Amino acid sequence: MKLFLDTANLADIRWASQAGLIDGVTTNPTLLSQAAGDVDPRDVLKEICSLVDGPVSAEVVAVDAEGMYREGRELAKLADNVVVKIPMIEEGMIAVRRLVADGVRVNVTLCFSSVQCLIAAKAGATYVSPFLGRLDDVGHEGMDVVREARIIFDNYDIETEILAASIRHPRHVAEAALIGADVATMPTEVLKKLLLHPLTDRGLDRFLNDWSKLASRAKVNA
Repeated sequence: MKLFLDTANLADIRWASQAGLIDGVTTNPTLLSQAAGDVDPRDVLKEICSLVDGPVSAEVVAVDAEGMYREGRELAKLADNVVVKIPMIEEGMIAVRRLVADGVRVNVTLCFSSVQCLIAAKAGATYVSPFLGRLDDVGHEGMDVVREARIIFDNYDIETEILAASIRHPRHVAEAALIGADVATMPTEVLKKLLLHPLTDRGLDRFLNDWSKLASRAKVNA
C-alpha cells in the first residue's frame, strides 16, 4: 500500500520525502489556505510538486461542470505529477469524464459509500477517496466503504485505485492495508506515529545501556 501525506506544509513534505516515507501528497483548499498565507496557492502547489516524485492531488473549488473542467485543466498545467481532485457530485462526474478524455488524472474526493466509489471509477477516476474518519464521526464504520469498494473493484477488474482518506490514527492505516486499499493518505502527526512503538524505545534504551556498561568495563580492564 502506498502512503501519501495529507498536507500542504512544505517543511513536513520536505521531511517526509527526504526520509523516503511517502509516495505522494494530497492537498485541499483548506490545507492550502493554511500553508499559503499571502503566497499564491499555485506557487505552493508547484513547490510541493517539486519536492515529491509521486502524485500531488490539487482540488478545484468550482461546483459546476464547466468551472471544474477549466480549473482542472489549469491545475494540471502546474506540473506533470498533479492529480486533479473533483468532488463526488453529479456535475463533478461530468467534469471527470472531460478531464480524463484530455489525459488528466483525477482523484474523486468526498466519497462516503461504495457505490459512489463505483460511479467515480466508471467516470474514469484514477483514484477514489472514501473518507473514513468522517464516517466514523457520525456513527458509521468508515472502513466498510473501503472493504466493499475493494470487493466491487476486484469483481469487475476496475483499475481505479482506492485512496483511504480522513485517516485519524495508525490503526486506520493498518486496517486499510489489511482490506486492500491501494493508498492511505494521512496528516503528518499520524505518519510520525507509524514510526513509533514504546517497546521499540524500551528495547533501544536497553541495548544502549548494556553497551555502555560493556564499554565501561572494557575501559576499567584496559
